[in-house]
Amino acid sequence: MKQYTGNKRFCQSCGMPMEQAEQFGTNEDGSKNQDYCCYCCQNGAFTAPDFTMEDMIQFNLKFNEENGHPLGTGEQARQMMEQWFPTLKRWKKQQP
Repeated sequence: MKQYTGNKRFCQSCGMPMEQAEQFGTNEDGSKNQDYCCYCCQNGAFTAPDFTMEDMIQFNLKFNEENGHPLGTGEQARQMMEQWFPTLKRWKKQQP
């Protein structure tokens, strides 16, 4: 599996950086999924198929708080995600 150091990939569901093979999700055939991380996609399916974009933002805000605010304060993190997430592959189709 290629390392993505210069051209960083991000999960198209939660935004997690994917830099190592084990961080990539899996397709139905067991191959690595190039769009989604191991937490969001396993065996070709979303691990939280009923999540909305707002659910994912809430999940990430909890992660941000529990890990010392690496994405900034809660409000800063929310604003960033509300701008970025609609551009991610999974959430584009939910936009009007």
